Amino acid sequence: MTPADRTVLFLCVENAGRSLMAEAFFNADPPPGYRAISAGTRPSTAPNPRTAPMLREVGVEPPAHPPQPLTIEMDEAADVRVTMGCLDDASCPAHLKTHPLVDWDLPDPARLDDDGFRRVRDEIRERVRLLGLELRAADRPDPAASRPTPSRRDR
Repeated sequence: MTPADRTVLFLCVENAGRSLMAEAFFNADPPPGYRAISAGTRPSTAPNPRTAPMLREVGVEPPAHPPQPLTIEMDEAADVRVTMGCLDDASCPAHLKTHPLVDWDLPDPARLDDDGFRRVRDEIRERVRLLGLELRAADRPDPAASRPTPSRRDR
């Protein structure tokens, strides 16, 4: 697998708000060789009407795709899996729990007023930023590994 093949999969129930925002933030400044996709365990028929305007408020374009269902192929192909707080048995497919993942446990902004929606958006943006830093650091060669080992004379 080449670095260009790495995928981060963001998941929520409807793929109408949280996971779409995470995908948009990640793809606005992805680590080299990474891309993000998003999906829902029970996708909505359309994005939350506030998702696109709330992303544009901070200069980020929303994903062009409508909410889409999680497929086994998406799950299998993902290098990193992040759920937005949908690990309950009712909304989380059993196969998803068989792979390593991180759950951000974020509230659904659809149930919040605009200020609450912005708080969730900003939390997602910060977590995506930190994830990008973590992935970039993991891909950097370890400088200590490239240093020559001192010989007996150098000690």
